[in-house]
Amino acid sequence: MKKKLGIIGLVFGIFVLVVVIRFFVFDLPSQTGRLKVLSSPNAGIFIDDVATGKTPYEARMKPGTYRIKLIPEGADSKTVAWEGEALVSENSLTYVARELGTSEVTSAGEVITLSKLKSKPKGEFGAVSVITEPQGAVVSLNTDEKGIAPTRLEDVPIGEHELTVALPGFFRRSQKIVVPKGYEVIVQIKLAVDSAHQTLDVVMKGATAEATLEADLKPTEEPAQKEGARIVILDTPTGFLNVREEPNTSAKQIDQVKPKEEYLFSESKSGWYKITLKDGTVGWISGDYVEEQ
Repeated sequence: MKKKLGIIGLVFGIFVLVVVIRFFVFDLPSQTGRLKVLSSPNAGIFIDDVATGKTPYEARMKPGTYRIKLIPEGADSKTVAWEGEALVSENSLTYVARELGTSEVTSAGEVITLSKLKSKPKGEFGAVSVITEPQGAVVSLNTDEKGIAPTRLEDVPIGEHELTVALPGFFRRSQKIVVPKGYEVIVQIKLAVDSAHQTLDVVMKGATAEATLEADLKPTEEPAQKEGARIVILDTPTGFLNVREEPNTSAKQIDQVKPKEEYLFSESKSGWYKITLKDGTVGWISGDYVEEQ
């Protein structure tokens, strides 16, 4: 009996020793970071292609870069999945939030990570880097405009701040961040398209497309064709009227006609008349100094 109790005690002792080594030697809290993932709606979460649970999700992770995939729950879900990378740093929190829309352009979210500054700041400061998709968003910190994304803000006082990014045609996003001393807060923000807002570029493209469609649908205007019609040349400031190869002033001049002369014309187009000269040459003259008979 005593021998059995001794064996049980030994097994239990080994088990306790393994637990202590596992959690307090190999995975010390100070040697890990925290990963927190939120999504709306809730979604299944895969880390490095391994199913690890559902959102909201939070766990301690070894430092490193992880591939995170969010799959909306429910076979009939109309929201799209998301996949991206997140860096987990030692003794810090990596925050991933995603609003899953019906398409990639209507989805939004942010990934916030910490990175230790290479040089120690002089004072109680940290830094903030902001990257937006698409680029070009106006970045504000505590309602004070700081620049255009992508941008890096240095000498940011430690503590809590409100970060806001805004871009015409997209929904504005605001996020509270905490800047620790000697660390850089890296914020990656994906903006969602505001379908109710049309940028000038969209309006212009729409107007161009509409005009093109109208032009395609409009019957082609054929030049007026007349047989046996005559015109008479009127007085001109120069005493003559140029005859050209094509119905425009930049076309080559091939002859001249004089006031009071009459000619047959076979076609009129954009204010020009196609006439036949006495030697049989065909050319165009401006309709500003002619009169139909």
